[in-house]
Amino acid sequence: MPSFRRLALLLALGLPVSPAILAQSSSSNPATPDTAQQPAAEPQSPGQISVQARIKARREQRRAAAIHDAYAHRYEAYFGMGYLRFQPGATLQRDHEYAWDAGFTRYSSDRLGITVDGRGYFGSAYVYNNLITSSSITNAEVSQFAVLAGPTYRFYAQPKYSISGRVMAGMAYGHFSGDTSNNTQLSTALGLWPDSSVFAGSAALIAEYNLTPKVGLRLAPEYFPTGFGSTFQNSLGFTASIAYRFGKR
Repeated sequence: MPSFRRLALLLALGLPVSPAILAQSSSSNPATPDTAQQPAAEPQSPGQISVQARIKARREQRRAAAIHDAYAHRYEAYFGMGYLRFQPGATLQRDHEYAWDAGFTRYSSDRLGITVDGRGYFGSAYVYNNLITSSSITNAEVSQFAVLAGPTYRFYAQPKYSISGRVMAGMAYGHFSGDTSNNTQLSTALGLWPDSSVFAGSAALIAEYNLTPKVGLRLAPEYFPTGFGSTFQNSLGFTASIAYRFGKR
């Protein structure tokens, strides 16, 4: 009996305390909403990773094949027009000259080739000192013809477009006495350069858009130096042409 009384007494004392103990234990370990509501992301299996890698590899192979299909040609021919701001005499203002331009490139790889280029420029030079010569000429027709050669390097290539750099050197013949019946003394008195063959060069950046793997449209801003009159003319202009590639390697 005494032991029964002691057990009853302990139960009576412990019942009021037990809810507080249970509440404290539950608050010390709260359930995290994110982990309870959001399932963990499943890692990709080796099979899924392998499929994605194969898809990416096939895409890169198709792109490389399209680039090779467009640029793996031995030869390229182009023809078009050009424009140049040129100083026709030491004391004259720059004129506007328009040109035809044609060339041929032999490629040794998809990127590197050797270009031979021929062009003719035609313009009208304003000669404002004609009173000295008693001439009625105020605008003298001038022309120049150049043959150039040098390397072309395609440094950026995509299936539909490319960017290349080209540097050439050669000779230019200037005909400035056409309106004076080839009288060089009179044309030089008007301030024009004497008719002569001189050094010429070209440095161009070529942007090309491919209509097909064999046919492209190109635009090439250009620096065109010449040496008429034993001086140096720094002329700027551009050429625009259509190019045709042929002869698969």
